[in-house]
Amino acid sequence: QVQLVESGGGSVQAGGSLRLSCAASGLTYCMGWVRQAPGKAREGGASIRTGDGCTSYADAVKGRFTISQDNAKKMLYLQMNNLKPEDTAMYYCAADALSCSRVVTATPTHWGQGTQVTVSS
Repeated sequence: QVQLVESGGGSVQAGGSLRLSCAASGLTYCMGWVRQAPGKAREGGASIRTGDGCTSYADAVKGRFTISQDNAKKMLYLQMNNLKPEDTAMYYCAADALSCSRVVTATPTHWGQGTQVTVSS
């Protein structure tokens, strides 16, 4: 069974930075981060393939967010720089045992409870 626990969320001003962490257990093929703002559907933010570290980013976060992993520690990270008010959302650590596509499309088989990120203008 895959379990995911996020941390690192908080409240920052626009232009600020946050680093999210996710402690994972269980086997994964791909991990990533999805987010959901109030009243909106979940959207994929970034993914990273466990085996080779291949990454993918949504256009909305490309150039500002960096996903990374430490497979020995089973940790996933999301460095978020130059945050914007539209980044305000609940951020979920996500994992899938078979496909990165489901992580990219925000439909992973597993995700955590989320950590809130609030960006003020």
